[in-house]
Amino acid sequence: MLTNPQEVIICRCEDVTLAEIRQLIREGYRSLDELKRLLRCGMGPCQGRTCLPLIAQELAAHGVPIAEQRWPTFRPPTKPVKLELFAREDDPDG
Repeated sequence: MLTNPQEVIICRCEDVTLAEIRQLIREGYRSLDELKRLLRCGMGPCQGRTCLPLIAQELAAHGVPIAEQRWPTFRPPTKPVKLELFAREDDPDG
């Protein structure tokens, strides 16, 4: 059981806590993009599907309305791969 709500992990991919997010907001960071760059939220395997809406709610609670927030640009986590590489029928055993 959590004894301190500040210990709640908001970004599971990068282990970012509510306390870390609130600290940066207190320091004056007021956009999802800034928080994403500083904390790496939204850069893990989920690409922000879980944490960015929660961070947006936290920003809204600190005076940045959700309607005024710009969502970060989503980029694929890996390099593009040609489809022909997936289409090969190579036998791994031989």
